[in-house]
Amino acid sequence: MHQALKGGPSFPPAAPVRPAGLRWRWLAAGVLAVLVALLAGVSLGPVSLPPGSVAIELLNLLPGVRLDSGLTEREIAIVTELRLPRAVLGLLVGGLLALAGAAYQGVFRNPLADPYLLGVAAGAGLGVTVVLTLGVGSGGALSGLPVTVPLAAFVGSLGAVTMTYLLGAAGGRSRSPATLILAGVAVSAFLSAGQTYLLQRHAESIQAVYSWLLGRLATAGWQDVRLVLPYFLVTTLIVLLHRRELDVLSVGDDEAASLGLHPQRSRYLLIAAASLGTAAAVSASGLIGFVGIIVPHIVRLLAGSSYRVILPLSLLFGGAFLALTDVVARTVAAPQEIPIGVVTALLGGPFFVLVLRTARRVLT
Repeated sequence: MHQALKGGPSFPPAAPVRPAGLRWRWLAAGVLAVLVALLAGVSLGPVSLPPGSVAIELLNLLPGVRLDSGLTEREIAIVTELRLPRAVLGLLVGGLLALAGAAYQGVFRNPLADPYLLGVAAGAGLGVTVVLTLGVGSGGALSGLPVTVPLAAFVGSLGAVTMTYLLGAAGGRSRSPATLILAGVAVSAFLSAGQTYLLQRHAESIQAVYSWLLGRLATAGWQDVRLVLPYFLVTTLIVLLHRRELDVLSVGDDEAASLGLHPQRSRYLLIAAASLGTAAAVSASGLIGFVGIIVPHIVRLLAGSSYRVILPLSLLFGGAFLALTDVVARTVAAPQEIPIGVVTALLGGPFFVLVLRTARRVLT
């Protein structure tokens, strides 16, 4: 009797008290990580600038603030027109990729789901390649993205995740992690073949598309940030407003329906929002893999398994992670710059193997 009371319903009401405190501490840590990444992204580069002076110059961007940073006009231009847009774009792209990865993992109840592994990034890449090779809106140029690029990327990413979902269910109603990942690999290969065909037909675009495929955060100023920001806001708003529903979906569709939730409606809405975010990220930065699997898993390991915690923290730490990764990409081999997709792949490959090993019981 006493043992039954221990596992009875009297204990769950007390459980949220502790995670709520942990959540605020981790949110503070996430905000701090974003600020540190922003300062590092603006301070470090071929021309190193004093972090203190850079911080003062960033404060000068606030209304009513005017302090002497000690920087020259040239250095101020480097901060505000070159490095700051790039750092902000890294925060937006990294946050979108990590948030989308966490949302896909919750929707598919699959610890290995990721925009890159599900074929979503490949679908978005095919859409962007169509725009770049055909020169729709930009003549194939990569500086200053036309509005058609994220739209084409969204159509491609949504089509890819739909193909992966349907192919993963071809053998029956069960969608195991292994089946879904294999379906994503097959869809990615199919879409990559279409991408290769387009490049062969438009050889003059190979160099531009290839440099984009490796991933980059180079900007022509604030234009790319302005283009990605609306998609970032829409994706973040939809996903975060439905973070509680992901916790409900984790118990199964029947249980979720009994609690008054419409599982399929919520699932489709979250898939569309995550695909929109992935499309915007891919259109702005190219194919940057593994952010959507590295960050949510680290957050889950450290801060808890509730998506009310995972989603906002993935957004913050994902942005900080990619902004700091970009600093490594452009400084470790200076004056040359390593594609950021190469750096994330070097980090994500071993991490994915680790996650795969820890998830082996699910896969079998």
